[in-house]
Amino acid sequence: MSADPTTVLAFETDCHIFDGCGFPAPGLHSFVFEPMFTLGGIEINKPMLLAVLSTVVVVGFFWAAFNKPKLVPGKLQMVAEAGYDFIRTGVVYETLGKREGKKYVPLMVSLFFFIWIMNLWAIIPFAQFPVVSVIGFPVALAAIVYVLWVSLTFKRHGFVGGWKNISGYDPSIGPALPFVMVIEIMSNLLIRPFTHAVRLFANMFAGHVLLLIFTIASWYLLNGIGIAYAGVSFVMVILMTAFELFIQALQAYVFVLLACNYIQGALAEHH
Repeated sequence: MSADPTTVLAFETDCHIFDGCGFPAPGLHSFVFEPMFTLGGIEINKPMLLAVLSTVVVVGFFWAAFNKPKLVPGKLQMVAEAGYDFIRTGVVYETLGKREGKKYVPLMVSLFFFIWIMNLWAIIPFAQFPVVSVIGFPVALAAIVYVLWVSLTFKRHGFVGGWKNISGYDPSIGPALPFVMVIEIMSNLLIRPFTHAVRLFANMFAGHVLLLIFTIASWYLLNGIGIAYAGVSFVMVILMTAFELFIQALQAYVFVLLACNYIQGALAEHH
């Protein structure tokens, strides 16, 4: 699996400061990958392959942990149980309550670990790319939550009640009610799914660009007096990698937390 094309270009051209070549800055081209192979008429590129591998990792991990569960769990089962319970108790039950939330635990656990693994590829050697920094992936995940939220809203409240829930209908508002309803409808049906996807995408996109900048700079500055600055840049790579580890888990958590909040709003009684 190839590394990021911008990083490969900088290393292969042996481009350093004072050599007369410009800094090979990362950009949108760093997120565009040529197809690696074709499978069933579908061209598979690096992000797509990493997404499939993420699925395999998540399914394989939980299958290995719970295939033969023990009363006294081993290390793998204990880690899996801790992760599962963190999402179940700390996110789903805390937001939806145990009675309503129980049925949504599998979905939220799957979303959290799937997103987390896709984010982690950014710091894995040879992969070195966060899958959700390609906008199509967070859009697809946000669409799943969006469809679930809309369907639950109308299922719980009926057609008329569902629209009241979505539009924030409240006669006590008075003359401003039509204006408020337009804002609520736009916010819930358009802005909400957009921000849900973009929040995840933008954080991982920006984090990957920063890592690329400092990684490439470490190599680019390895010439003459630039070596001292290269050392500083390399330290920043280490610090940014540690910071990214935190952000990767945090963004998966925030995505799932928001998903639970949306479901809670769909199930709540309209007043």
